[in-house]
Amino acid sequence: MAITPLEVAARRTGGRRGADILLEILESEGVRYIFGNPGTTELPLIDALQGRPDLKYILALQEASVVAMADGYAQAAGRPGFLNLHTAGGLGHGMGNLLNASVSQTPLVVTAGQQDSRHTISDPLLFGDLVSIATPAVKWAQEVLHADQLPVLVRRAFNDSMAAPSGPVFLSLPMDVMEETSDVDVGSPSIINRDSIAGGLPELARALAEITPGRLAIIAGDEVHGADAAAQVAAVAEILGAPVYGASWPSRIPFATSCSLWAGNMPTRATDIAHRLADYDAIFALGGKSLITILYSEGSPVPPGCAVYQVSADARDLGRTFQTPLSLVGNIRASLDVLLPLLQQATQPRRAEFTAARDHVIAARASRRAEAEGLVARHRDDPVVAPCVAAHEVVRAIGPRIAIVDEAIATSSYTRMFLDSDWAAQYSFLRGGALGWGMPAAVGASLGLGREPVVCLVGDGAALYSPQALWTAAHEGLPVTFVVMNNREYNVLKGFMRGQTHYISAREGNFLAMDLCNPPIDYQAMATSYGLDSRLITRATDIAPAIEAAMASGRPNLVEIVISTI
Repeated sequence: MAITPLEVAARRTGGRRGADILLEILESEGVRYIFGNPGTTELPLIDALQGRPDLKYILALQEASVVAMADGYAQAAGRPGFLNLHTAGGLGHGMGNLLNASVSQTPLVVTAGQQDSRHTISDPLLFGDLVSIATPAVKWAQEVLHADQLPVLVRRAFNDSMAAPSGPVFLSLPMDVMEETSDVDVGSPSIINRDSIAGGLPELARALAEITPGRLAIIAGDEVHGADAAAQVAAVAEILGAPVYGASWPSRIPFATSCSLWAGNMPTRATDIAHRLADYDAIFALGGKSLITILYSEGSPVPPGCAVYQVSADARDLGRTFQTPLSLVGNIRASLDVLLPLLQQATQPRRAEFTAARDHVIAARASRRAEAEGLVARHRDDPVVAPCVAAHEVVRAIGPRIAIVDEAIATSSYTRMFLDSDWAAQYSFLRGGALGWGMPAAVGASLGLGREPVVCLVGDGAALYSPQALWTAAHEGLPVTFVVMNNREYNVLKGFMRGQTHYISAREGNFLAMDLCNPPIDYQAMATSYGLDSRLITRATDIAPAIEAAMASGRPNLVEIVISTI
C-alpha cells in the first residue's frame, strides 16, 4: 500500500523516526542520490524513503559498486556522495573501493546499518564493530547512539568530508536509532568558506621569478581539480614559460590537455621521475602527493639540487617527504589568484627570457605528439590491435567533450598521451590501486554530470571485479559506454615479471595465475545478461565507428576490443 500524504506529513512533524530525521537532513544538504544495496539492518531507511521524490535511491548489486558509484558521483559533481552499506559484511565488501576513495581524497559520507543496539549483547547475526572496521579507510568513524544526535553528526560528516584533506567519513546507524522517535530540530547546513589565501605569496613570487627561465617545472596535482584552478595554473605557467606535468599516478588530469604547455603525466618509478626532472632547478607542486611511486627504485624522485615549492590546502603534506625552501598552506585557486599579479610584476624584467622558455615548451609538446602519431602509424596494421592503436582510436572517437573514466591499465599511458581537450575535468583514473572502481565510478560520474554521456575504459581483468555496475547503468538508462580492453591476461603483472631477470618466471617464460583464456571469458554474454547491447571488435578500423555508434545510442553499451600483449 502506498504511503499517504498524511503519513508523510506526520513523519515530518514532532515524533519523527530517526530514519525520517536523517532524510530531512539529507534533503537540506542538497543530496539527490543515495547509493546503496539494502539488507535487513537498512530497512528502516528504505521504508522512510517512501514519499520522498527528491531523494533517489541508486541500487547497486554489490557494495564495492556502491562505494565506487558514490566516488564517481562525488568527483564529477564536486560535492560529497552519500551511501548506505549493509552492516559489517557489506562494509567489508566495500573496503577496497573505500580505500580507493581515501587515497583519492574523495568526499564521501559513508553509512552502514547496524544491529539494534539492545540486541548486541547476545552476539546476533549481522552485528559487527563497524567503527573499527571502517576506521583505517576514513577520516573518522562514529556510531550514532540516539536519534537526537543525527543533526550534529550527519552535518559534521558532510562538513568534514569536504575539509582539507577531503575524504570519506563514516557513521554507523543502529536499527533502533533509525526507529527511535524524536522531535529534534534538524537545523540547516552551515556555510563554510574554504577559500583561504596562503601567506607568504610575495616571497613565493620572488623565489619563482628568480629561477632561470626554462629550469622550472609545474606539477598540477589532483587538488587542482577540487579547487577548480586549472585556469589559474595555466596562467602561472604562461607567465613562467614552464611546462605543466600531471601527477605520476593521478586521480584526475586537472588541466586542459589541449594546452600548449601541457607536458603529460610523470612516470611512476623514482628513477624515471628523477630523470624527467634532471633538467630543472625547481618544481612548483600544486597539491600534495603528486610524485607517488609504485615499484621501489634506488634514490629520490627529486634529484639533488632541485628545489621543491608547494601550495596545498593540506598542511600535513607540505615538506612531508621532500625538503622545501618555501611551501604555503592555502586554497590553490584563491592563492594563485593573488599570486598571479605578484608573479607578473616579479618576472617583468626578464619577460623575453620567459617567453623564449615558453616557446621551447610548446615546440617540445608538438614533437612529443608527432612521435606518438608515428608510433601509431608503425603499429596500425599489426595483425592484433596494438594497445597504442586502440587508445588512439578510442580517444579519437570520444572527442574532447565526453567524460572518460579509465581503469584500463594496459592502455592508460597511451590514452593520456592522445588526450586533446580544453575541458580540464574530462579524465579520471584509478588512483587507489584496488581494481573494481572504473565501471561503477562511470555510472556515478554520469549521474554527477546530470546523466550526461561517459565512456569507461576498463581492462578485461578489472571488468570482472564490479560487473554488477552494468545492471545499474541499464536500470537507470544511463548513457555510459563501457570499453573492455581485452588482452586475456594480467598484462601489467607479466610485464613486470619479465623485467626481473632473477625471476624463474622470466627465465622460463612461464607465468602462474596470469592468463584469462582457459576458458575465455565471454564479455558479450556478460553484457547481454545485464541488459546491455554489446559488440566485439578485432580490427582497428572498426573501433571508432563502434564507439561513436554506442555513444550516439544514448543507452548503456559495451564494446570489447581484443588487443595484443605488447
